[in-house]
Amino acid sequence: MKAGITGWAQVNGWRGNTSIEKRIEYDLYYIQNWSLLLDLKIMWMTLWRGFVNENAY
Repeated sequence: MKAGITGWAQVNGWRGNTSIEKRIEYDLYYIQNWSLLLDLKIMWMTLWRGFVNENAY
C-alpha cells in the first residue's frame, strides 16, 4: 500500500518512536478490513486527534 498522510496505526497512537510490531499489526488490520467507512473514520480521527487533541504534534 502506498503511504498516506495518516493511517489506522497513526490515529491510534502508534506513530513516531513506537513499536514497529504494533504499527504493522494496525496496518494489517486496515488492509484486511478496508472499507469506505473505515477510511472516513480515519479522516475524522485525524482531524480530531491530529489537530484538536492536546497530544497532537
